[in-house]
Amino acid sequence: MTHAIRFHKTGGPEVLVWEEVSVGKPGPGEARIRHTAVGLNFVDIYNRSGLYPAQLPSGLGSEAAGIVEEIGPGVTDLKPGDRVAYGASPLGAYSEARLIPADRLLKLPDGVDDKTAAAMMLKGLTTQYLIRQTYRVKAGDTILLHAAAGGVGLILSQWAKHLGATVIGTVSNDEKAKLAKAHGCDHVIIYTREDFVKRVDEITGGKKVPVVYDSVGKDTFLKSLDCLAPLGVAALFGQSSGAVEPLNLGLLAQKGSLYVTRPTLFTYAAKRESLVAMAGELFDVVKSGAVKIEVHQTYPLKDAAKAHADLAARKTTGSTVLLV
Repeated sequence: MTHAIRFHKTGGPEVLVWEEVSVGKPGPGEARIRHTAVGLNFVDIYNRSGLYPAQLPSGLGSEAAGIVEEIGPGVTDLKPGDRVAYGASPLGAYSEARLIPADRLLKLPDGVDDKTAAAMMLKGLTTQYLIRQTYRVKAGDTILLHAAAGGVGLILSQWAKHLGATVIGTVSNDEKAKLAKAHGCDHVIIYTREDFVKRVDEITGGKKVPVVYDSVGKDTFLKSLDCLAPLGVAALFGQSSGAVEPLNLGLLAQKGSLYVTRPTLFTYAAKRESLVAMAGELFDVVKSGAVKIEVHQTYPLKDAAKAHADLAARKTTGSTVLLV
């Protein structure tokens, strides 16, 4: 039998259970893959806690790498033995093996190992849509990035720097400040002891920034708006501190005809051709060395509850991988 992490009720890390599951044969348009490494992401906590509702009982996780074991009818671009990864799939990555829609799988190029792939697919594809589509970062831009030492943060700051942008990052402590600096942040603000709105104003000479990438939410969002230049874009792509209160849209007028968006990878990568193009850009910047993917923590898959507790307590930096 195959094992997987599942949850039968929502709640804290303790609701995660390691149990036997039956996988079966792939149906039309599906593939069966055996995982080697699984990515850990904050969205997994949202699913487990019920913030993002799932039909229970449920698997967890939407990012992993592994080997194709079997393909179902109608799958033409994959074969058993192919190394693949994914970052935008139905829940169920926290498993030794699973069935998955084949159109969500991406063949891994040589030079990208499984552990790296599991650490970068969801976070790297998220970075791609944020800086190449939601707001297209260009040389000369100065951008603000919250949680700059997190999984998306370390990828986004490197990629934005590669594009010629000046990156201002916020972090919670000195250790994370060093990490952010080492990964492309030109200016690091320790928000626990500095007013990041004031510092952004100082750094930009009062011009402010055209875009803020905010995955923190409740604790930062209104102040993020105060960092934007007229016609600026606030991209709220997570809410690690809690949900943002309902917004009076009149504020957007008062603060400079601002734009606010709540984007998700599932929307941007919904079409197969979009997903393949996004992944192509990601693989290129990783293979070139412009973006380095570093796995800072690993846990056995069966210890996913411990990994969740550490992530929520901000004990982790960068990418965390669950090994199968």
